[in-house]
This record gives sequence, C-alpha cells and structure tokens, in this order.
Amino acid sequence: MMVLRRLSPPFTNTRCRVAALSLACLSAAWSSALAQSSGALQAADPATPTSAAAPMAQPATGAIAPQERPADIARAREIWQRANERVAEFPRGHIDLLRWEASNPGGAALAAEGNSAKPEPLDAAQALRLSLRLRPDLFTHADMNALDTGAVQVAYARHVRDVQRAWIDAVSARQSWRQTSEMWEATRTGSELGRRMVAAGNWSQAKLMREQLLEASAWQASVNAQGTALATQERLAQLLGLWEAQAVAQLGERLPASLPTVPLRAAPGNGLSETTLETAVLRADPLLALQRTTAQRELAALSAGRRQTWSEAVDAALAAMPDPGTTPTPPHIGNLSLLRDHPLERAIEAEARLLRAASERRSMARQAWAQLQARHASALHAQNVVAQLQAALEQETLLRYNGMLQSSWELLASARERMQSLDAALLARRDYWRAQADWQALLAGAEYAGADTPSNARAGAATAPAGH
Repeated sequence: MMVLRRLSPPFTNTRCRVAALSLACLSAAWSSALAQSSGALQAADPATPTSAAAPMAQPATGAIAPQERPADIARAREIWQRANERVAEFPRGHIDLLRWEASNPGGAALAAEGNSAKPEPLDAAQALRLSLRLRPDLFTHADMNALDTGAVQVAYARHVRDVQRAWIDAVSARQSWRQTSEMWEATRTGSELGRRMVAAGNWSQAKLMREQLLEASAWQASVNAQGTALATQERLAQLLGLWEAQAVAQLGERLPASLPTVPLRAAPGNGLSETTLETAVLRADPLLALQRTTAQRELAALSAGRRQTWSEAVDAALAAMPDPGTTPTPPHIGNLSLLRDHPLERAIEAEARLLRAASERRSMARQAWAQLQARHASALHAQNVVAQLQAALEQETLLRYNGMLQSSWELLASARERMQSLDAALLARRDYWRAQADWQALLAGAEYAGADTPSNARAGAATAPAGH
C-alpha cells in the first residue's frame, strides 16, 4: 500500500505564497508591457477607429461672373454717391471700410478667440527625445565593442539631423502658410474694391479682371503653402511616432510661431576656429579612427622596399595608359609576385581606403562650413536689408495714401510686396538653420548631407495696377 505523506502546514503555505507572488509579478510585468506597447498595437490594428483628416481649401466653382455696370447715368450717380458716403465714415477710406466689414459680418463683432488652453509647446530638443522612443537601435550598451559603438554614434548623428530638419521645415512651412494667407487677404481686398468701382461706373471690366487674376494667383499660392505645411507636419509626426489624426493635427499648434532668430555671427562651435574645422570633423568620425588604426598596423608590417616596388609598378602602369581620346582601358600590373603578396595587398587597400575617407571628410568640412556661412549671410541680408527696406517703403506709401497722394491699390500692392519680402526672409532663415543642423551632424560624426539650393520668394503675385 502506498502511503501518502502529508506536508506540514508551514511548508505548504510558504510554497503557495511564493507561487502566488511570482504569478502576481509576472502578471504585473505582462500588464506593464502591454500598456507600453498598446500604442503600437493600436496603430497597427486596422480596426482602430480614426478621425477625419485636416480639411484642405476647396477650389472656387465656376468662373467669376462679370460685374454688372449701371444701366443709366442716374443709377450710376446713385451708386457712386452711396459708395462715397459709406467710405466717408472711415478716416482712411476704402481700406478701413473693408477691414470693418471683415471684422463685423452682419453688423455683429466676431467672438473672442483664444479661450481654449493651448497644448504643450514642442521645441527641437523635445521632439528629439520623443523620436528616440521609436529608435532603440540608437542606444549604446555596455557590452558593445568600439566598432558597434561608432556605428551607433554615426546613426544617432544622422537621426538628430533628420529630426532637426523636419522640425525646422514644419515650423517654417506653417509660418509661410500664414503669410501667404495674409497675402491672399490683401488681394481679396483689392478685388473687392475693384468690384465696387465697377459697380459705381468708375472702372472697366478689364481692370477688375486683373485684380481677380491677382486674387486667383494668391489663392493658389496659399493652397500650395497649406499643402507644404501639412506635408512637413506629417513628416515630423512620423519621426515622433504620432499616428492618431487628432494628435497630428495638434502637432501644428504645439510648434512655435517662428524659427529662432539668426545670430549675428556664424560660429563653428565652442573652441573651434576656421583653422581647426577639418581637425574637428576628422576626430568626430569614430569609424575613421578605426580605419586609421588598421592602416597603421598593416603599413607597419610592410617593408619600405616592398612598398617602393609597388609604387614603381603603379607609376609604370599609369604611364602606359593610352591617350584619353582612345578606347578607355584600365591600368595593368603584370608583376605576379606583387599581386600574390597578401600582406602588401592588405596594406595598400587599407591605405587607399583611409586616404579616400579622410579626403571626403575634409571636403565635407569645407563644404558644410562654406554653406553655413553663405546661408547665414543670406538670412541676415534678407532680414536686415530687404525686409526693412520693404517695411520703410510700405510706411512711406501709407503716408502718401493718407495724404491722398496715392491710391488704395498702390497701398495694397506695397503690402503684398512687403509680405513677399517677409516670406523670402523666412525661407532664408530656414535655409540657415538647416545648414546649421547639417554642420552639427558633421561635427558629431555623420556625413554631410549636401548643399541645399537657395530658396527663392514665392512667385505668382504680380504688381497691382496703380491708380483708379
């Protein structure tokens, strides 16, 4: 007969408590893991509901109908007198009238805005921290060797540059959208004034159509700017791991209203000067240091005579090459003893790779620094010269308008020109900060992304016709 041994109560209770505690710990860890990965699981689940995308501007339907002119002299005089009486109620005439009508639709003032709380602002540093949650491969570990650590350093520098450029593009594109919208409003004002002038019998349809063409071009520029703003916002959202449409829409509200101001001087960095730029860029590349160590080791094991023999063979092969006008033929070395010398081959290959890499890094340093200086000078010129001249010109035009020496359309044209100069200054500032991000990435070990083409002011806004 088998005898079952009864366990003592203390031992049984201890095992039960240990088992229960282990199960509770595993359950808590699993719940924590699910909570951390729930965002990714929800984003990848096709059944996850989504909200509507941001609405785009809708095109106008149909052609603009010609403005009807008065049928007779009496009707024209009545319209003209009523329009002038209406304008006389405002100190600066047409412009004040249209502004009042825009801010008082139906005779009632617009409701005050800004009551809702604004979301938390997002600067470039915060955007980088959020993006790193999606890139565990950019974290270094204690058990990494020098090669793995260097590869992570280079990849991290590239990622920082990509996030900074995406943030810069999103901020500048959103600001440019606002400025093109203001330009569109200015052209709408000119078009509305033209419509009223035709109704009063003081303008022809041709003049009105020119104003309407200006309005149509400004509307197209505003829509294009909106599309660019949404595209750059989506690019930044991808890097940050934002997948909900509402969170992506709020991302635009979290961005600052403008980019930081351009510094008075383009500095290479702390402790750096123009004579030490190439040295800093060479030291920043961790993989280049490993290549240099490998080349030193391989060349140290090579005798001076053997290396001299290889140099002479290379010179002879290059001298025997045919003229450039004939069929291209690569140089040829026929000494088999040199070609079968594996230590010589490894040393020559390591030296050639090191020289190519060092030449590229030094060239990148010169290009990136020259690009940074050029974009800095362009941004300061657009900000301190062009924009200020346009502002002074607009102020002078306004004074002449108040003195009834210039027309409303000349004032509107001056305002449009100033907004175009502001847009050009914004793009120049954006190009500078992009060049700055490229330069910092190069100092951190990444490669140079390449020079950007200087941005030009947006086209599509011609000079308005002057006079009545």
